[in-house]
Amino acid sequence: MKKVWFCLFIVFLFVLSVGAVAAEEKPIKVGLQAPITGQWAYEGEMAKNSVEVALQMIQEQGGILGGRKIEIVVADDASNPRDSALAAQRLVSQRVAAVIGTYGSSVNEPAADIYEASKMIDIGYGSTAVKLTMAKERKYFFRTCGRDDTQGQFFSEYAVGTMKARRIAIMHDNTTFALGVAEEARKALQEYLDAGVAELVFYDAITPGEKDFTPILTKLRETNPDVWYFTGYFPEAGLLVRQGRELGIKCPFVGGNAAINEDFVKIAGIEYAKGCLMTQEPMPTDLDTPKAKRFLELYRQRHNTVPTSPWPVYAADALIALTWAIDKAGSTDTEAMLEVLRTGMEGCEGITGSIAFTERGDRKGIIYKMYVVTGEGDMVVYQP
Repeated sequence: MKKVWFCLFIVFLFVLSVGAVAAEEKPIKVGLQAPITGQWAYEGEMAKNSVEVALQMIQEQGGILGGRKIEIVVADDASNPRDSALAAQRLVSQRVAAVIGTYGSSVNEPAADIYEASKMIDIGYGSTAVKLTMAKERKYFFRTCGRDDTQGQFFSEYAVGTMKARRIAIMHDNTTFALGVAEEARKALQEYLDAGVAELVFYDAITPGEKDFTPILTKLRETNPDVWYFTGYFPEAGLLVRQGRELGIKCPFVGGNAAINEDFVKIAGIEYAKGCLMTQEPMPTDLDTPKAKRFLELYRQRHNTVPTSPWPVYAADALIALTWAIDKAGSTDTEAMLEVLRTGMEGCEGITGSIAFTERGDRKGIIYKMYVVTGEGDMVVYQP
């Protein structure tokens, strides 16, 4: 009888050990919240592709935690705040280790609140509104992209200093992101307005989703601006440029970093898109790091193209930051990961360079450049 009990005990220990090994081999789930459908689906598709490429690169380098597999769980927020909250709830219910997401500050805001309440780390890749980190304390929110105030400052200095513009027009769409950039640009312009070297001749908003912008463009034309800065998104930007040029608005058009991409060129038409400028972080093809070169090589192999905006690459960087935190923490414990993200990022290299965060969760060291659309529809660094 003792032998029987001993054998059963051995079998029990074996089953436990097999179960433990199986548990250890379960993949680590990382959520990706992105606009897979809706008006920004183009950006969501590129974000998903970029995260998958980043995952391949991580696996090439041996993975994390001794080779644990990583599974990307995608939640579509359909490019709007209501579905964003639903997407966040789905990822929380699936108990992912952390989340990458999303594109659009107004879309990210309700999701960030849900992740915060759930004590789940959320690294935004295309959410630049200052208030996401500064209006309230979000312990679990980080971002790999820059902030609106940096972009607004860059535009103002460039428009007045490099373009020698005196009559400046700023247009937004009242979304959290676009209004934020517009307000920051206006603040940065104030010193030039006070000095009498520049004049803000137009500051107004369009309504997103409209198709005919003739009334507001006619109003803009009457102010005779030297430069026209639109801080909204590419679906409207393409229509604005086309309709504005047809109305006779000839001044340089400058889009913010959500205004110009491949779809913008298609909507505006190459004859109108050519020569349009854009304030934004370096494009993937202008990054010179070894990881950037490998990323572009793999992306081309998979998709026969490269991302045409910077945001997808920041999604890839978010995965790199999260897996770094998991590996350094030695687990997916949220508080341990949080400590690494705040104090242990030295040596973490992303596609866009070193990744480190401020105490509020903002990315350190983001730079901006001015880009121009070529006659072939490409976006290259502008050489005035």
